[in-house]
Amino acid sequence: MTANEYEASILFKQNYASTAHIVINQGGTSSGKTYAIIQVLFCLACEKEKQVITVVGQDIPNLKAGALRDALGIYNGSIQLKKLVKNFNKTDRIFEFYNDSIIEFKSYKDGQDAKSGKRDYLFINEANGIEWNIYTELALRTKTRIFIDYNPNTEFWVHINLIGKLGVQLIISDHRHNPFLEQNMRDKIENTKDIDPEQWRVYARGLTGKINGLIFNNWYVCDDIPQDAKRIAVGLDFGFTNDQTGCVDVYLQNGELWIDELFYETGLTNKDIAARLTNSGIGKSIEIIADSAEPKSIEELKRLGWHVKGAKKGADSVNHSIDILKRYKINISRRSINLHKELGRYKWKTDRSGKTINEPVDTWNHLIDPLRYVVLNKLKINTLAMPKSRLPYRDNSWNNTFKDLITI
Repeated sequence: MTANEYEASILFKQNYASTAHIVINQGGTSSGKTYAIIQVLFCLACEKEKQVITVVGQDIPNLKAGALRDALGIYNGSIQLKKLVKNFNKTDRIFEFYNDSIIEFKSYKDGQDAKSGKRDYLFINEANGIEWNIYTELALRTKTRIFIDYNPNTEFWVHINLIGKLGVQLIISDHRHNPFLEQNMRDKIENTKDIDPEQWRVYARGLTGKINGLIFNNWYVCDDIPQDAKRIAVGLDFGFTNDQTGCVDVYLQNGELWIDELFYETGLTNKDIAARLTNSGIGKSIEIIADSAEPKSIEELKRLGWHVKGAKKGADSVNHSIDILKRYKINISRRSINLHKELGRYKWKTDRSGKTINEPVDTWNHLIDPLRYVVLNKLKINTLAMPKSRLPYRDNSWNNTFKDLITI
C-alpha cells in the first residue's frame, strides 16, 4: 500500500514526506492531525517488512476514543489495507501485517515501564498527557522517526525541550487544513472567537496559548466508582445538531463526589436518549435531573417511563452550583474522557481589560451542566476542608491548499 491509496489532507503529505527524526504536529481541534499520522503509519508498515510501530497514549481509554478509533476507521474503510493486514488483535490492540510489520497501541504508567521494547517508529498521541520521562525512555528506543501531536493549551515539555532543536520539524495546523470537516463544526470552532479569544487562538488556529481562569481545580481521576458509593442521581443535558447531549452518573461516598460519564453525542432524539440510558444500565426508577429549559423533552421521557425531573434554576443558579461543586473533592472515572476535556477548558469570562469576571464561559459544558443540575437539586455546600496534598489531574489534551500551514 502506498500514499496514493489514501484520500488525504495536506497534513498527511507533510508528515509522510518528512525526513526529520522528530515530527511535531501542533494543531487546533479537528485539524485532522491524528488521523493523518495514523494514515502515514499504515503506509510505513506496508511499505517495508518487519517494522515495529508503537502508538502511545495517556491511557487505554484515551487511545480507544482517539487514535485507535481512527485506525479502525481507516482499516475498515480500505479494501487494499485489509488485503495487507493479517490480523487485528483486539485484546492486545495490535495490527499484524503479512510482511511481519506491526502497529501496536500502548500506554505506560511511568518511565521504568516505558523501558520495555524497541521500535522503528513512535507516535506520541496527545503528548501533553504524557510525562517527559516516559517520552525520553521511548524516544531512546526508537530507531527511525518519532511523530508527536497535541492541542497547544499551554506550553509543556515539547516547547521547552524539543521545538527548535536540530532534527525536529514543527507543523502547526487548524481545522482549515482538514478538507473533510463538516461546515457546522467549522462554524462552531470559529464562533469561539466572540466568546473567548484565547480559546479561539488555541482551538481555531493551533497557536500555543495559556488558558487562565479555569473554574475547577478540585478534580482527580479515579479508576472506577467505588462499589459502596451511593448514587445521588443521573444528570442530563439536552443537545442535538451542534451541541452534544451529555449524561453523567453522580455518586457520593465519604463526603466526596464520584462521577461517571454515560454518553456524549450529537443528533440524539428523546427515543435515542432512552436507549442510551438503558444501555448504560440506568433503570427507570433511578432519578434523572435534566435541563428544565426543555420541558417538552422531559415530558416525553416521562411518558416513556423514565423518572425525570427538571433542574432547579434561579437568577444565580449557575454560580451557586459551581460554589457547591468547588466545596467537594470530585473524582472522575478514567473512562470519562469528554468530561476530563471539559473540566480542562471550563473557565471564567474576562472583561475587555482581561480581568476575570464572575460568570463562566458558556461553552465546553455539556457534561458539566448536567453535573450542576444534580448538585442544584440534591446537594448542599460541603463545609469539609478540601485536601491539599494532591494536585488535580487535568486533561491538557484539541483545504488542502491553505498557505498558512506552518512548518518549521
